[in-house]
Amino acid sequence: MDDTATQTDLPEVMTAIAITEPGEPSVLKPEQRPLPELRPGEVLIRVRAAGVNRPDVAQRQGTYPAPKDASDLPGLEVSGEIAALGPDTPRWRVGDAVVALTPGGGYAEYCRVHGSNVLPLPDGFTFIEGAAVPETFFTVWHNVFERGGLQAGETFLVHGGTSGIGTTAIQLAKAFGAKVITTAGSAEKCAACEKLGADRAINYRDEDFVEAVNAFTGGNGVDLILDMVGGDYVGRNYDAAAVDGRIVQIAVLQGAKVQINVAKLMMKRLTHTGSTLRPRTVEFKAAVAGALEAHVWPLLGSRQVAPVMDQVFPLSEAWRAHERMEEGSHIGKIILDVA
Repeated sequence: MDDTATQTDLPEVMTAIAITEPGEPSVLKPEQRPLPELRPGEVLIRVRAAGVNRPDVAQRQGTYPAPKDASDLPGLEVSGEIAALGPDTPRWRVGDAVVALTPGGGYAEYCRVHGSNVLPLPDGFTFIEGAAVPETFFTVWHNVFERGGLQAGETFLVHGGTSGIGTTAIQLAKAFGAKVITTAGSAEKCAACEKLGADRAINYRDEDFVEAVNAFTGGNGVDLILDMVGGDYVGRNYDAAAVDGRIVQIAVLQGAKVQINVAKLMMKRLTHTGSTLRPRTVEFKAAVAGALEAHVWPLLGSRQVAPVMDQVFPLSEAWRAHERMEEGSHIGKIILDVA
């Protein structure tokens, strides 16, 4: 079937999950919406599965609004098939199996994405697995390897080792030759981290992670820390970091406003940086996509690295997926089955 025929066969409306008002998971409701209209450079994806992420929860709660030119629907990553092409999308064809990073709109049967932020579904992956890749792999690649500069032989600490970010960071850091330490909140979660390749998993409920890090490193500290906690972890990260260490902040689940000891930062010559992904330009995300395709897609295709899957919920029960994320017991990615 040619592209034009497929495009004219599209429905006029789709089912999507909207945030009816800021609030608890129950505010996520199915509704009918027109299909997104494509702009130059964009493709329309028939969504087969969508990932659930912390920013979706924050958007639902009213604390993380969508960028002004993005869909108001939650959902930052999808997998599916190209259903239609806008002008100037030379790489893609209708029917291609893909995954994509989107600034919003993933909780729907169809999603509009710039073609440069789309990647082929990794070899051998199901759509459910594919939907678990974009948000975490884009985030980890940029913040750990580009911004954080992790090198083979260095020691890396990632907090929240059983989150989607954590499970991805452990695997990628190990694949590229680093020693990995992680924190998690139970013996079960620590065991899961070690199974993924962590050299040391610290149960933060039983151990002080600074003491454990210093014991593991012989007092030298870690070269790079990826932190999504914030709050009092900021100062403790300074204690756990090596001289000339780097800390990359990607979230502040325990608070954004903290007091820090600047003298310690100076004496240890620390670099503390951070970033958010969603507001970045299409061009920036395209550059990260290119790096992932070159360096990480072969690892996914060979299963040297793979997303860790927690639970799958139907699209209509997105509220249950948000409850699962907020209760904090998940290990790996939570996915919505849209198909």
